[in-house]
Amino acid sequence: MDFGVVLQTDPPAWRVVDLARQAELYGFSHVWTFDSHLLWQEPFVIYSQILAATHRVTVGPMVTNPATRDWTVTASLFATLNSMFGNRTVCGIGRGDSSVRVTGGRPVTLAHLRESIEVIRPLANGGVAEYQGTKLRFPWGGESRLPIWVAAYGPRALALAGEVGDGFILQLADPDVTAWSIAAVRRAAADAGRDPATVAICVAAPAYVTDGTDAGLAHGRDQCRWFGGMVGNHVADIVARYGADGAAVPAALSDYITGRAGYDYNAHGKADNSCTDFVPDEVIDRFCLIGPPETHVRRLTELAALGVDQFALYLQHDHKDAVLTTYGEKVIPAVSTRRTARL
Repeated sequence: MDFGVVLQTDPPAWRVVDLARQAELYGFSHVWTFDSHLLWQEPFVIYSQILAATHRVTVGPMVTNPATRDWTVTASLFATLNSMFGNRTVCGIGRGDSSVRVTGGRPVTLAHLRESIEVIRPLANGGVAEYQGTKLRFPWGGESRLPIWVAAYGPRALALAGEVGDGFILQLADPDVTAWSIAAVRRAAADAGRDPATVAICVAAPAYVTDGTDAGLAHGRDQCRWFGGMVGNHVADIVARYGADGAAVPAALSDYITGRAGYDYNAHGKADNSCTDFVPDEVIDRFCLIGPPETHVRRLTELAALGVDQFALYLQHDHKDAVLTTYGEKVIPAVSTRRTARL
């Protein structure tokens, strides 16, 4: 299993770069960021500094969307970074949440998302794309290679991830929901004539390491409760489309938003988000990884057995440096397969 870290591009940007550098030193393979240009600073500018300050990590958004940037601009951003630093980028993409809702917009349709991928992928992989009736390419970008990972929750979005994604991003770590989602993605890939094993599976969720006490667990839950509110935005869209009877999506995913009253995007992704009272401890325990190191190792081992290729941990809490250190020194070594010098 690979490990990634998900950062917000809160100022100062150099703090983001420093966390990314630390993550590489501790064995993380990917550095992801939010992409919401009003709430935080522009991530693609910061990616250039992360790539310059590191040697191996792959960087990308978790997740960008097709609404806030022209698709050819998005492809050019990635292809330029690849040209400058080698092919060390990945495009996480979805329908859009905070970046479009803050400006009064709405998430794009899945058809719109598919069309954007059909433009971004060839352009950022040295090929030709048809855009607005014109065939285009980057004459300077022939060596660029960009995998596109699709973020999804609902049935149709999961199908899209399986049909066109190089990878699939699930933003929660509940094993039951993970198993259901992976099965849907792999089924769609097979139906599209693809080898399901070629679709990388990434689970992303907050991770908070505690001392094993009840007080530590309670504090960790409160630091990660924002995540249930964020996921609730997407689940609310799914319930509005498919209903809440459990026929289209698991009750484990949809039931908890019954008491959801609204959401304040000014507190998006922050531990002190006041719009998360509807999120119970049970959901936080299922969606996130909270507890001493051995608790994290158990859940990660379970996720790996389900076919998860990467766990990307959100680091939006008051324990950033300590969690990176514990993962680097205790969790990642316990989950990764070690080779011996003597056979």
